Amino acid sequence: MTTIAFFEPVDDPSGEARYRPTPFAASAWAADAVTGPAVCGLVALAVEAEYGTDEFLPARCTIELFKAAPQEVTSTRNRAIRSGGRIRVVDTEIVQHPADGGEVVVARGTTVFLRTSVNPPGERWHRPAETVTFRPPTTTPDGLAPLFSSDSPDGALGEWDPTMANHQNGNRKRIWTRAAPLVRGTELTPFQRAVISAESASLMSNWGSEGIGFINCDLTVAISRLPQGERIGVEADHHVEHDGVSVSTTGLYDTGGMFGTALVTAVNNAASQIDFTTVDTTKRYREG
Repeated sequence: MTTIAFFEPVDDPSGEARYRPTPFAASAWAADAVTGPAVCGLVALAVEAEYGTDEFLPARCTIELFKAAPQEVTSTRNRAIRSGGRIRVVDTEIVQHPADGGEVVVARGTTVFLRTSVNPPGERWHRPAETVTFRPPTTTPDGLAPLFSSDSPDGALGEWDPTMANHQNGNRKRIWTRAAPLVRGTELTPFQRAVISAESASLMSNWGSEGIGFINCDLTVAISRLPQGERIGVEADHHVEHDGVSVSTTGLYDTGGMFGTALVTAVNNAASQIDFTTVDTTKRYREG
């Protein structure tokens, strides 16, 4: 098991599960903040640990990232909203505990669990196989480093490679990523892996020719099944932007095909624009 993780467990006299961010959890936007995938992953960990069952699929998880999460001790808080025979809904808060006392809620999530069964009768439209543009790479590197692909201006599918600078353009993008563990010493579940990886929806959709200047305020992950394997693909599908606000959707894939979608809204953050031709994004993986 890798020693890399976004958080390490903290002993607390109250018995509450608390986590301290590691240096690996540092955000690319600000080193003293926790990266979005880590915050989203904590929602998935908390709700699944308390409410996950084999009979119910966590079909939708919406996470509101309304406040930057500093590098402080963090805990989670769940509250069941609905517990029915086919639908269960749980709210989750991400709570931080500053060293000077008190607590601050930095994010919240809503997870909808749906009971699995069989598909109803009849035929329904699906995207034709020949129009699917996501193809996993034929070879995948060891470790956590992702691979990227971007199309050419005429829409031809691009090749996979690990260098972000090669994909800083205004074309459609995709990533083949492996989620980092959330808590040191703990294996990820498929649901946690899906949520952490899906946070790349903002990067794949809002990353353009000058870098990324939109920062996402939320993440909605919707899945019809749990992902298979350790790698997940995220491919930009739709993107619109007006007056400093963008809305984007992406497809989520594994080696078995598409299993869900991710949606993000984002706001102008050009004052902290990230230029991937000048930032070494591989450093975190080498250090890990």
